[in-house]
Order: sequence, then structure tokens, then C-alpha cells
Amino acid sequence: MVLKRSPGTTESDDVRGDPALNHQSAPAPQDARNSVVDAGGVESITQCSQQLPQMMAAAADGLGSIAIDATQLNMSVTDPTAWATAMNNLGMVPVGLPGQQLVSDSICVPGFDPGLNMMTGITPINPMIPGLGLVPPPPPTEVAVVKEIIHCKSCTLFPQNPNLPPPSTRERPPGCKTVFVGGLPENATEEIIQEVFEQCGDITAIRKSKKNFCHIRFAEEFMVDKAIYLSGYRMRLGSSTDKKDSGRLHVDFAQARDDFYEWECKQRMRAREERHRRKLEEDRLRPPSPPPIMHYSEHEAALLAEKLKDDGKFSEAITVLLSWIERGEVNRRSANHFYSMVQSANSHVRRLMNEKATHEQEMEEAKENFKNALTGILTQFEQIVAVFNASTRQKAWDHFSKAQRKNIDIWRKHSEELRNAQSEQLMGIRREEEMEMSDDENCDSPTKKMRVDESALAAQAYALKEENDSLRWQLDAYRNEVELLKQEKEQLFRTEESLTKDQQVQFLQQTMHGMQQQLLTIQEELNNKKSELEQAKEEQSHTQALLKVLQEQLKGTKELVETNGHSHEDTNEINVLTVALVNQDRENNTEKRSQGLKSEKEALLIGIISTFLHVHPFGANIEYLWSYMQQLDSKISANEIEMLLMRLPRMFKQEFTGVGATLEKRWKLCAFEGIKTT
Repeated sequence: MVLKRSPGTTESDDVRGDPALNHQSAPAPQDARNSVVDAGGVESITQCSQQLPQMMAAAADGLGSIAIDATQLNMSVTDPTAWATAMNNLGMVPVGLPGQQLVSDSICVPGFDPGLNMMTGITPINPMIPGLGLVPPPPPTEVAVVKEIIHCKSCTLFPQNPNLPPPSTRERPPGCKTVFVGGLPENATEEIIQEVFEQCGDITAIRKSKKNFCHIRFAEEFMVDKAIYLSGYRMRLGSSTDKKDSGRLHVDFAQARDDFYEWECKQRMRAREERHRRKLEEDRLRPPSPPPIMHYSEHEAALLAEKLKDDGKFSEAITVLLSWIERGEVNRRSANHFYSMVQSANSHVRRLMNEKATHEQEMEEAKENFKNALTGILTQFEQIVAVFNASTRQKAWDHFSKAQRKNIDIWRKHSEELRNAQSEQLMGIRREEEMEMSDDENCDSPTKKMRVDESALAAQAYALKEENDSLRWQLDAYRNEVELLKQEKEQLFRTEESLTKDQQVQFLQQTMHGMQQQLLTIQEELNNKKSELEQAKEEQSHTQALLKVLQEQLKGTKELVETNGHSHEDTNEINVLTVALVNQDRENNTEKRSQGLKSEKEALLIGIISTFLHVHPFGANIEYLWSYMQQLDSKISANEIEMLLMRLPRMFKQEFTGVGATLEKRWKLCAFEGIKTT
């Protein structure tokens, strides 16, 4: 490759000084970076068509200073010295030479192979070039990463001036696998783009636009970081100086629906895995649930009875028996089975008492062994203390050094403390044994042996009594089973006649119950009528007594008039007073007889009956009135209507019409007659 430049200037200065090239290689607009890429295509960005010709002309002028001339400078691509000289001429720090570490290990991706290169003949390369592990630009506090020239088969990538600020990028979308690449040369094809960016990783799709930008979707997310590293490079196609063959790349994150969907799917899968892991952890830490209790049946009861007899399965079987009893499975039919199982459970009492006695004996033996071992330990402590005491005597003490004496004194004190503690513990054990022995002596009598023999005989008698009781209970169980079998046979031999008799008896009982209820209602009505009759008799006797009193008063007043010779007006006034008293008394009696209305229903019935009788001025019998009221209320009876009419004598009155066989009792409305008379 042959490069030509003007004296005293560098290629970066030429490019920076030309405004047209700066405009051409500037980062792509924000709208194109923010465009959403989907599987269907790319939303292209628009540029001003009026400024495009000016930009292309200025780029051509700016690139005019760079030309290929074989006579000016000849440089071998494979010569590292010539490569360093060319980079110095461009105003860049030589990088990529053997023996020089390009970037710190902190920004290199693990697993980087320094022998990997982009072109044959070029030795160690910067690990930040495409095809290797890349990371986003380091923060300002870290050492800046130095970029180098990248050579491809169809193009060459020149880094930007390291003194310029790094290219800006937007916020990375979640799960981003797609990048936006702007500032491409106009003549760049998809093959050239793929050649440059496939070194960053596997490319799944390239969507190129006619506006010098494209979208590239990679297979993995970390490949996007490698592609972002190429942002700011100036791309030149081959060795051409045409403005259509150069451009400044701007690589940025793109927001794609497919990436976001895959990211959501991964998040859901991780959430499901986390839930599954938590569930497994909870299941592992959850205490095991008790085994389910089977339902009662004769077969299960027989199996449970066998388990109850086995010492190893007794604890499991007793829980099942307890569950059955608490469920209420015990009835007359299954009582014998349950009794036998309870008896089997009772038989384990003796076994448990024997086990307790054996454990107590083992505990006593362990106490005795512990006491003996403690006595031996205490004896050895005494011997050790005796050794220390002998060492402290002047005969041996003078031969020890000061440090040795100090250590011996410390050891002696420590041994004495331990010896005292062990002796106190042993004395405590002996005191407890003495207290137990004293309790036993207080409880024992002089005839201890006889009592032991009597207790043994009593234990044998108790065992025989238990056996006798168990045999008697088994006999009772067998008797109950025989009675149950007899009852079942009797139920099987019952004929249909007995069933029909039972049905007839039940039907008769129901009819008698209905008749008793009717009799009770009739008795209640009879009692009501009797009470009404007694009230009427009381009222009649009261009125008769009042009339007698009034008659006597009249006689007395007449005699006074005749003797005193009062005028006729005074007698009339007296008669008026008596008549008023009589009328008042009658009204009081009628008010007592006519009780107030008890409910709204009675008021409604009185209103309907009043209108009906007002329409029939000659009156109507109770059957006619009842037939009319039954159309309005089917539950009403003639007796209720008649009782209601009798309770209101000032509104309704009863008259008899006809003679002999045509005699008829009619009810009339008399409420208006009282108003007319008043």
C-alpha cells in the first residue's frame, strides 16, 4: 500500500480540517437510532436531499490530498517496522507490535487468543478488534483503550483521533441483539458489511437501507458489545479515494421487537425455573405428612388386629385405631371387633412396664459405672497432687529453676481445683444415694421379706384376675355376635304381610294425629264461645241490677214529687237523667262486648262485608256472604265471618225471616241507622 500526504500534516488533520468530511462521517441522526426494527423490515431514516450533493463534493475535495503513488512511500504490510513508521506519519501511537500489551487484562474478555489475527502476516493484534471479546468503553477514571487500524479484504477501518471524545450511544434496551450502523459508504454492499461485522460474531440478519445505514442482528447479546467498539472508525473501500467509497461508522444499540420478545421469554423461563427451584426447596424442607388413615372395614379391622399384636407395628396401628374411634366407626355391629382391638392394646401395658424396668436397671448400672469411673479419676487426681506436693518440698524444690518452680506451682493449683471439683461431684452422688437409702428404710418394715413375698403373690393374683376378665369379656363378645346373627336371620325371614301391617299402623297413627289436632281446634273454639256466653250473662245481670236501681230511684222521685208538689218540669228532667244513664250504661256494655280489631286483615274484611251488605239492603245469610268472601280469600271460613259480625253489634245485626221450613237467618248493615237516629 502506498500513501501520500502533504508535509507537516497528518491524515487525521486533513479529515478534521475538511468540514465536508466531518459532516459526511458524523454520527447518524438520533431518529434512525431510535427506529424500531422488526422481522418485517427497517424504518429508514430521511436526510435532506438538498445538502447531499454539497456533502459529496466537499468529501471529494477533502480526499484529494490522499493519493496512491508508488514513488512516494513504499510500505510492506507484513513488515512491523514499516507499519510503525506509517502509523507515526499518521500522527497515531504505534500499537500491535510484538512484546507490547495493548490493553489491560481487566477489559479483555476471558479466553482471548493472542494468536488470532485478521490477516495473514500480521502478528499480535489488539484484542478489542472485531472477532474478539469486547466490552463497552471504560469509564474516564480508567486508562483509555487505544484503537488500531483494521484491515479487511475489501476495506480498511481507520480509528478516530484518541483525543476526541468517544461516540455517544443510547441506553441499551433489554436483551439487545441488534445494532444500528450509520455513516456507511454509498458503495458499501451487504457482503462488505457482513465481512466487517461477522468478525464480531454470528450474524442472523442484515437489513440495509438506501440511506447509507443498516441494522445488523447477531446471535448473542455479547456480540453487540464487539460491534459497538467499531463506532467512530472511518471506513474506506479498497484503496479508492472516491467520496462514495468512504464514511465514518456510527454503531449504536437498536430496539428490536424480536430481541425484546426473546428477552421476555428468557425472563419468564428464569422465573419459572426459580419458582420450580423454590417449590423443590419447600418440598424438601416440608416435614413429611402422616400416612393416610384407611377407612374401616372388616378386612382392615382384621389386619389392624394383627398389627396390634406385633410390637414393631404397635405405634402405627394404635393411631389408626384411635382415628377410627374418633370418627365414630364404633356401632353395635362392629363393637366386638373394636373391643378385641382395645383388648390387644391393653395387653401391651405389661410389655411397656417391663421395658421401663429394664431401662431403669440399665440407668442404675450406668450410674454405678459412672461412680466407679469417677472414683478412679479422683484417685488419679490425688496421686497427681501428691506428686506436686512432693516436688514442692525443699529436698527437691531447690534443684528446680525459677521458671520450673513457677510452672510446677501453677500446675499444682490447677490440679487441686480439679481434684476438689471431682470430689464434690462424687460426694453429691453419695449423698443422693444415702437419701434414697433412707427413704427406702423408712418405707420398709421389719417384715420386708414377707412383704416382698406378698407383693409377688399379689402380682400373680392380679395377672390371673386380668386373664379371667379378658376371658369373660371374650365370652360376652361371642354372645353379642350370636345375638346379632339371630337378629339378622329374623330380619331376613320377615314377610311382606308384616311390612304391610307396619304401613297400616303408620297410616292409622297419622290419621289419629290429624283427628287429635282437629279436636284441639274444636275445643279451643268451644272455650271461646263459652267465655263469650259468660260475658253476655254477666252483662245481662249487670243491666238487670241497674234497671232495678233505676226503678227504685224513679219510685222514690215520684213519691218526693207527690209529697213536695214539684212541678212537671222537674219530673221531666229526672226522667231525662235516668234515660241518659240507661243509654250510657248500654253503650258501655256494648263497648265491652265489642272488642277492638286485632289486625289489619279484620279491618279489611269489615270494609268488604259492609259494602256487600250495603248493596243488599234486605240482608244476606252467612253462606252467601261466605261464598262471596271465599273468592277473595280461599282460606277464610264461615265461622270466622260470623264471629267477626257478632263482635260488632252496632254495625251488623241479625234478623230472622220466613216461617217454618223457610225460616232463614240474615245479616244486615245497621251502622247508618244509628247515625240517622242520632
